[in-house]
Amino acid sequence: MELFPALLIGGPPHSGKSVLAYNLSQAFRCLGLEHYLLRAAPDGEGDWSNEADQSLVRAIRVKNDWSRQFVDNICRDIANRHLPLLVDVGGRPEPWQKAIFGQCTHAVLIAATPQALDVWRLDAHRHNLTVLAELKSTLEGEPEIYSRQPVFQARLTNLQRGQLLDDPVFNALVDHLQPYFRFSADELRQIRRQMAPVDSVVELTPLARTLGVPVDGEKVHWRPDHLPQVLNYLPSGEPLALEGRAPNWLYAAIALHTYPADFYQFDVRQGWIAPPVLAFGDPPAESLLTCRRLDGPDGQVTLDFRLEVAYLDYLEADRLVIPPLPPTDLLVISGRLPHWLTVSLAVACRGVKTLAVYQPQAGAVVVWARGGPFAPGDILPPERVSIPAPDAAR
Repeated sequence: MELFPALLIGGPPHSGKSVLAYNLSQAFRCLGLEHYLLRAAPDGEGDWSNEADQSLVRAIRVKNDWSRQFVDNICRDIANRHLPLLVDVGGRPEPWQKAIFGQCTHAVLIAATPQALDVWRLDAHRHNLTVLAELKSTLEGEPEIYSRQPVFQARLTNLQRGQLLDDPVFNALVDHLQPYFRFSADELRQIRRQMAPVDSVVELTPLARTLGVPVDGEKVHWRPDHLPQVLNYLPSGEPLALEGRAPNWLYAAIALHTYPADFYQFDVRQGWIAPPVLAFGDPPAESLLTCRRLDGPDGQVTLDFRLEVAYLDYLEADRLVIPPLPPTDLLVISGRLPHWLTVSLAVACRGVKTLAVYQPQAGAVVVWARGGPFAPGDILPPERVSIPAPDAAR
């Protein structure tokens, strides 16, 4: 939707652009600016890669290859955006990959040298992008503002994963950008509600405030111990449409709480979607979704799922086949997947006694339990769980 900006964050490899994009997104959330950070490169980045232990990030981050289908899908998503976007692009785009640039409206450029900035500035101008900021990235020294108008020019330092920026220069950059992302929250909310397929729409940020969950602007600090309170508050077994940022385990738990009634979630790329129904069977050799089984102590099993494509189109999900459920009372679902797919897997695996969803930041969070020692919101003890990690076969 052209009404909303699509702000490209561009720069060469190791310039700190993904860390910058993450920090901008966090700052916008604290200011209550609704938006979505779109990772437009198949490099395995995500919020989790800035929030989890960095040794774990290095272990489980998986980079995929570029493809023309990936580029086409990203271009389509930007063109059909339902919110303002931050678009984190790759550091060495080939000419055919720069079609993504043409779908954006503005740009923030970052590089370590003036020469590298020149290259990206030229690309931005070729694609008619309005450059809002040009940033020099260094590991040492002090942040410094060179110019505020018409283009914000400054030096940022120490852009490293796992560290949040909070200095006067970065805050000035946020102030410079936020007018482009300031839309009426009430207007956006009304548009989404009108589009919702069911009457009961739950927005996670207002829900968090109602329940006393810590909130900074639009950033909610969800913890697994909030889950029992959420499930006690929401009606069970009634149709529900859910929207807002939250961990994968929260979405899975609410979907299971809603089952067998219809459950929908708002996706910035697709709008309101229902998690697809997955089929059990023997996945084909060229399956888009693969699974490996990890056996833990006392019969615990982890199913670690992986997408074999850089981008899984929601419209292709009806082709997915997952292996039959293993005979276990304690099952953990793992994998860097879109929330709608995690929800689909959780619903498909609800037949076990205890089901947990693994999130690197939190661990294995119980989302479904029928008796036994665990309840939704519990974090499984690490010694009881087979933790996913890459092996030579993946």
